[in-house]
Amino acid sequence: MTNRIAFQGELGAYSHEACRTARPDMEALPCRTFEDVIEAVRANEADLAMLPVENSTYGRVADIHHLLPESGLRIIDEAFVRVHISLLAVPGTRLDQVTDAMSHTVLLGQCRGFLRDHGIRAQTGADTAGSAKEVAARGNPSLAALAAPLAGEIYGLERLADRIEDRQNNTTRFLIMSRRPDVSRRSERMLTSFVFRVRNIPAALYKAMGGFATNGVNMTKLESYMVDGVFTATQFYADIEGHPEDANVARALEELGYFTSSLDVLGVYPADPLRETQRQAAFAD
Repeated sequence: MTNRIAFQGELGAYSHEACRTARPDMEALPCRTFEDVIEAVRANEADLAMLPVENSTYGRVADIHHLLPESGLRIIDEAFVRVHISLLAVPGTRLDQVTDAMSHTVLLGQCRGFLRDHGIRAQTGADTAGSAKEVAARGNPSLAALAAPLAGEIYGLERLADRIEDRQNNTTRFLIMSRRPDVSRRSERMLTSFVFRVRNIPAALYKAMGGFATNGVNMTKLESYMVDGVFTATQFYADIEGHPEDANVARALEELGYFTSSLDVLGVYPADPLRETQRQAAFAD
């Protein structure tokens, strides 16, 4: 055991924050790419991988669904992290001194209102924590970074403004992955994730999904994506509520098997408590 959890990005990135929140007892290992994160676990340099899969504002994280089934790793947990954005500057800087703010282009798009109201120009950086690191290195009070508060702590920057994101419910979902599956745990709300390809028969997807409806299994996600670089080869990624050992889930998966050419369960794991909180808030609206 290395007691390490690998993530993509610089120290202070939102993925690093997810590691500290979900596994505070583990050492966070920064990696350059998602592929490097997966390889760190496969090579026993880390025990777990923290991988972002979707954002409530911007949707699916590019390429991640291609990597999950090919990784050989298994999902053992999910973690929801609220994206709180701070304006970070070198110590002693006043807000009215800032003329430019640097960050990843996605984060810049989440703070348009604040930047417009304060007459601050957006500058595109490689990533959020990397932008904070560069602002600290330049030492120029006119240039600030948009990043997580954690990045300010790590790189010695002051927080001039907090929670400046346009959407206050912006959340990123992460999957925690391991070399070995863990299907032994039980909680009130379990999730099962899997990928499958349907057989080449008429209405195969419709028939495959029918088993979940007739057995009362709630499917929380279904996404398709091309494989092997051709339009005719489609793979589906799905999340359902329940455990494969639950009678209704077992029946639904068995029926799914009749209409698929391949089926691979990626993980069985407890739902993050924030998932239910957000669902209740949605129903309240």
